[in-house]
Amino acid sequence: MMKRLLAAALAVFVLATTQPRDARAEDTKLTVIVFPGVQNLPMFAAQAKGFYAKRGLNIDLKFTPNSDELRNGLAEGRYQIAHAGVDNAFALKDKANVDIAVVAGGDNSFNHLMVQSDIKSLADVKGKTVAVDAVNTAYAFQLYEMLRQKGLNKGDYEIKPVGGTGQRLEAMIKDKTMVAAMMNPPFSTRGEKAGLKSIDTAANALGAYQGTAAFVLREWGKANADTLVKYLQANIEGLRWALDPNNKAEAIALLVERLKLPQDIAAMAYDSTKNDFDRDGALGMEGVKNVLKLRAQFEGGMPAAPEKYIDLSYYQKALAGL
Repeated sequence: MMKRLLAAALAVFVLATTQPRDARAEDTKLTVIVFPGVQNLPMFAAQAKGFYAKRGLNIDLKFTPNSDELRNGLAEGRYQIAHAGVDNAFALKDKANVDIAVVAGGDNSFNHLMVQSDIKSLADVKGKTVAVDAVNTAYAFQLYEMLRQKGLNKGDYEIKPVGGTGQRLEAMIKDKTMVAAMMNPPFSTRGEKAGLKSIDTAANALGAYQGTAAFVLREWGKANADTLVKYLQANIEGLRWALDPNNKAEAIALLVERLKLPQDIAAMAYDSTKNDFDRDGALGMEGVKNVLKLRAQFEGGMPAAPEKYIDLSYYQKALAGL
């Protein structure tokens, strides 16, 4: 009991002492769209520790319910920067002819293939229903490939789009006919507590994989280069701070507060993902090539050249300036 009380007191103290200062009228405001999850820890830290504020940035971080809102909102200018599975950026370019630029990395997706407790092997998914966000992007392709490796092709199972990771978790808990979905912490952790099980990880099955990445409209990036560089610098600083062992308790407290998590779930989510962030938020080119290979495999055609989508000049300038 005493340990729990001390942990709660520490969380309250941390949050009270790490709230960002009030935004100034002259600060540059950016609306950034993300999926809820541990992958946003660098941004949470950059807000709480003032890394944005000291660069004159006021960041409004929005959680998206699904990839359609994220992609459409970026294309329509409602959001200036998006963080999501990098394949969402590729889909914007290839499917909607939106000229995007991937400007930084994030992580390897942290993804687990979660299944109902009665699924003994992935072969048991045959003839059943799997849950995805959108049917033709990002982590849906991870799921298809992991099933393909076990002998199941599209058509051997039903695919149901239900929304982001939280919605997939809720769908599997409520409807036992939804037998499989990709989930990352804290959702995979919560799923295990609810009776689901992790049957494999994307990292184990797929090797190098670029999960989250930051992307913008290419013209917006060109017109706001200095702002984008400052934003990326703050994120790099936030990531370094969050992964410093000396800051672990504060980082976990941020996950508790921002993601509305119990202390134990937040701690497990932190521990299970800390080694899977991209170093300094760099983009992993081997992981990018693997994502493009999967897109071509399930959408048809040959894998596109990464250069079609990427502009790392802002990231390189940001890193050099730290």
